[in-house]
Amino acid sequence: MIVMKFGGSSVANAERIRHVASIIQAYRKDRPVVVLSAMGDTTDHLLEAADMAVRGTVDCEKIEKLHRETAKELGVTVSAIDELLEELKTLLTGISMLRELTRRTRDYLVSFGERMSVRMMAAYLKQQGTDAQFYDAWDIGMVSDSNYMSAELLDDVWENIPKALSDYRDKKTDAIPIVTGFIAKDKNGIITTLGRGGSDLSATMIGAAMKADEIQTWKDVDGIMTTDPRVVPEARPVPEVTYEEAQELAMFGAQVLHPRSMIPCRKTGTPVRVKNSYNIKSPGSLIVESHTGQRPPVTAITTVKNVTLIDIQSSRMLGASGFLAHIFNQFLKWEISIDVIATSEVSVSLTVNTKRDLTGLIEDLSRVAEVHANKDKAIVTIICDASHSSNILAQAFGALSEKGINVQMISQGASKVNISMLVQNNQADDVVRILHAALFK
Repeated sequence: MIVMKFGGSSVANAERIRHVASIIQAYRKDRPVVVLSAMGDTTDHLLEAADMAVRGTVDCEKIEKLHRETAKELGVTVSAIDELLEELKTLLTGISMLRELTRRTRDYLVSFGERMSVRMMAAYLKQQGTDAQFYDAWDIGMVSDSNYMSAELLDDVWENIPKALSDYRDKKTDAIPIVTGFIAKDKNGIITTLGRGGSDLSATMIGAAMKADEIQTWKDVDGIMTTDPRVVPEARPVPEVTYEEAQELAMFGAQVLHPRSMIPCRKTGTPVRVKNSYNIKSPGSLIVESHTGQRPPVTAITTVKNVTLIDIQSSRMLGASGFLAHIFNQFLKWEISIDVIATSEVSVSLTVNTKRDLTGLIEDLSRVAEVHANKDKAIVTIICDASHSSNILAQAFGALSEKGINVQMISQGASKVNISMLVQNNQADDVVRILHAALFK
């Protein structure tokens, strides 16, 4: 058994749905469980409709037009989608009367995208002669806490999912399960959403709970690349990365699985394969617990742009523990995450990747330190075997020195697979090109 996850762009219209259906059919012998996102920009359109409803106007024309025209183009009749559209209009009417959108109601609202998507795909597969059955996530036991907009799955799912899909697992039915990603229900039966990376989490949770042979996430590139091919056309697929390397890649800008989605498969050791929906024959990139062959010194290079560097130097004779405790407490207070950090006893340099106003944070930090914030920076990260860090850094800094580029900060140590450096925003792409040429010869 395998789990196949397709994002919104993969099912954006009738043409893409036909293509994804052909991929599902090609893997039919592997007994796939399919996890889908909402069609294209449906989630954004639902939120637009909610904003209009809060202002008193009920309008879901964009959503209705996309789904009705797609069904017509596919030649399928999906009465279940008609029912959901009527339910959506009723919900929007209620929002317009109250002129209010709570977090709980927002989760209910955005769930319509995934729910319509799976019904569309199941109907088309059946029309093409492939038995399929759509499931809302809660139908297979996806139960979460009640933290609306960013819910976490409960441990119950480990038993619920295999029980709900036992007939398919035991080959008592051949109907391919088509399951909504991103959503669940809490123990009170209220719809929740799983927040960032929610569809990936749905897929890895199902795969881990079902002890699948493999979890596949389908994208538009040949797997995980050595760097962004839009920046470096010579970038090439990485055959294999570890869970830890994939998490670091995702944390530092690469479009891989969201780090939290790795948690279920890491518990069971279930491999994850990143595949290209436009190149089905490509093997893609495999994410595993540890490298099966010789570990390469450098796996990939990634970048995060538009970060802010904050330099903090103690202005009082605080001990190191008191100074650092005060700093981190302020970041906790303002709920701002730190990306990269370098410290000495009485000074700290760190980066934050946020669009929020930092005025309050900086004022609080300034009570015990001199603080300087500098915008327009970029983090360039080398995902590598840090046991070879001396050699990697020698090559990297040698290449950058030849081009006259100075690194403003470096962080390496906490992670054994990551070396991060800070450069000017407008230098980031050049730095990635230089490092890629130096490290991937």
